[in-house]
Amino acid sequence: MTLVLCVILFGLVFEYVNGFHDTANAIATVVSTKVLSPRQAVILAATGNLLGALWGTAVAVTIGSGLVSTQQVGLGTVLCALLAAVVWNVFTWWLGLPSSSSHALIGGLCGATLASAGGDWSVIHWSTVDPVSQQAAGLWPKVVLPMIVSPLCGLLAGFLIMGLLLVLLRNWRPHRVSVVFGRLQLLSASLMGFSHGTNDAQKTMGIIALTLCTATQKGVFDSLPRWLEFLYTPEFAVAIWVKVVCALTMAAGTAAGGWRIIRTLGHRMVRLQPIHGFAAETTAATVIQVASHWGIPLATTHVISSSIMGVGATKRVSAVKWGVVGRMVWAWLLTLPATAFLGYLLNRCFAAL
Repeated sequence: MTLVLCVILFGLVFEYVNGFHDTANAIATVVSTKVLSPRQAVILAATGNLLGALWGTAVAVTIGSGLVSTQQVGLGTVLCALLAAVVWNVFTWWLGLPSSSSHALIGGLCGATLASAGGDWSVIHWSTVDPVSQQAAGLWPKVVLPMIVSPLCGLLAGFLIMGLLLVLLRNWRPHRVSVVFGRLQLLSASLMGFSHGTNDAQKTMGIIALTLCTATQKGVFDSLPRWLEFLYTPEFAVAIWVKVVCALTMAAGTAAGGWRIIRTLGHRMVRLQPIHGFAAETTAATVIQVASHWGIPLATTHVISSSIMGVGATKRVSAVKWGVVGRMVWAWLLTLPATAFLGYLLNRCFAAL
């Protein structure tokens, strides 16, 4: 029982870290364009994350039951996966790099599960079909392919949307453009915060639901006191209390802010004006919403970053600081293998104790 509570606690720690690590996804552009003050932007993002986290469970189901064999997942496995993800998130936050919390958690889970199975790679669901929805499932269609496609979508769509706005508004005065899109950016930033919550917050929901299901099946909850019966979960399902607790934790983490990453996205990568912020946020929010509908645990960091690149490239290619972009891409590429290695190593150490 103590181990179950530790796993839930670390799951919420990850959710909190995810909140302040990925705050920049929702508010970097609205802060850098000076449409909102940092405090106002954080409140807006926290509210959006809270509402979005309570919306749907498709991504939670993918994380909790669609990527690895649940028969090989023990409580120690989940704990090691969370530890690996938290370590990587804090490390990249310290460097000011907007890496993916989603891929950190997925990599940690795959590595820890592989260690639990004694190195048997068959426990990783690379590509399969969901028996209920009859849709493609597994690591390739739900994680690796979107990791490649989503930044390209953000880059191309951001470039096209910004280009279209420039053509349509070519006769507008710059002051009028700034005023109108300063107001519209409040809407796009709210949508971005909501979209971030619908995707990112659900990952911890899936982990906690998987933990409760595993503990129930292993008999940990056979003699629960009456006031703890809500923990009993014979089949994988995301309970209402799990959604509420994760949503509140994500919102609290968002309110804490992640200013190192905000500086990277909002200031160092490309200089933004309200119209650019609106185009980038609208692009990213749309891509994330589509992914959330299909249960794809998207790297929201990748999407907003590539959207900003696409928008910035409409000025001129040199307007994007490609040196900063290169550092970000390395963080993206290393996240899955690095956290998988960490999860594997931590689980081996845990088993040796």
